[in-house]
Amino acid sequence: MVLVDIPGSKSITARALFLAAAADGVTTLQRPLRSDDTEGFAEGLTRLGYRVGRTPDAWQIDGRPQGPALAEADVFCRDGATTARFLPALAAAGHGVYRFDASPQMRRRPLLPLTRALRDLGVDLRHEEAEGHHPLTVRAAGVEGGEVVLDAGQSSQYLTALLLLGPLTRTGLRITVTDLVSVPYVEITLAMMRAFGVEVGREGNTYVVPPGGYRATTYAIEPDASTASYFFAAAALTGGEVTVPGLGEGALQGDLGFVEVLRRMGARVDVGADRTTVAGTGELHGVTVNMRDISDTMPTLAALAPFATGPVRIEDVANTRVKECDRLEACAENLRRLGVEVATGPDWIEIRPDVDGSRGGGAPTGADIKTYGDHRIVMSFAVTGLRVPGISFDDPGCVRKTFPGFHEAFGELAKALRKDVEG
Repeated sequence: MVLVDIPGSKSITARALFLAAAADGVTTLQRPLRSDDTEGFAEGLTRLGYRVGRTPDAWQIDGRPQGPALAEADVFCRDGATTARFLPALAAAGHGVYRFDASPQMRRRPLLPLTRALRDLGVDLRHEEAEGHHPLTVRAAGVEGGEVVLDAGQSSQYLTALLLLGPLTRTGLRITVTDLVSVPYVEITLAMMRAFGVEVGREGNTYVVPPGGYRATTYAIEPDASTASYFFAAAALTGGEVTVPGLGEGALQGDLGFVEVLRRMGARVDVGADRTTVAGTGELHGVTVNMRDISDTMPTLAALAPFATGPVRIEDVANTRVKECDRLEACAENLRRLGVEVATGPDWIEIRPDVDGSRGGGAPTGADIKTYGDHRIVMSFAVTGLRVPGISFDDPGCVRKTFPGFHEAFGELAKALRKDVEG
């Protein structure tokens, strides 16, 4: 068995930084993820005038329920979607003029449902170039609150941004959602708001967020379940056994549900109170799976699929087309580079392994993986590389977005799994 220490969750770290900045008092975040995305979020808070103190294992944030300390700020959100979507909402609760911009990759990603909702709440928000995209400027004068309708069918982050904003408004928010993807990420938000002293109500498709602000606390960040998916997939593929401490039955992150997909494919899975173990059994069955709620792990499954005994069909993942890249097409293109037959539709991908060699393809062959600067494409196809020699990446360094030490950690895992299987 190989024990793997996974870095803290990106999603939880970003939410915790917002909550800590908005809370009354000093919050300590234990084991936060230190990556390009989360460092960018923390830097954004500093630009807005919040104090963020950092040690290797903890961050301390002085909360300001009244909003940013500075009356004017320019924030660069890098590639971070949480930074680019959450911080304008946080700034709107203050008083001042705040400009936000982002990398070319993040500029391409949509923002309009959120900015429309903020405008409906009276926020003076203007896109400088393309409507619904960065850069944008918020002329903040606090937010009164009230009722708003939101389409969160592209990203649950739109809803999370409004939920997090709700307690900072003067009268609270009633958010009616017409469509919603990645529901487990919203559940993370609600659980974390509860830890900071706010209970959100629910009336059908309407979320009821009370005013009154947040309480500072000490908050421990659990390991990143999306990142863990690559290590669990590695065990399923090689016949080894991987245990991730800190992710178990009480985990907040829905992406831990990826291990249930591996179970359906034939892996042995044990989810304990505070740890999860996956062991390969020597066979991976084909499967049809709806991944709407765990779509960040879609590339992991796609990269594992060529080694299944039958077709692997992944459905209801249209939202993966508006991530760091069009992940559905990126996976399809790279699998074809490896010699694997793939079909795609608007919201699905089907990988068809050449199990008996009847199509003349046989096993996948090495190729240079086109990453599109997307960390999840690199980390997913690193799993494929455990069985396919000659895989390389045109931008291996883009893993710094969520896991700067990924290649070293995955290399150590590969060695440990070989020993595990041989033993």
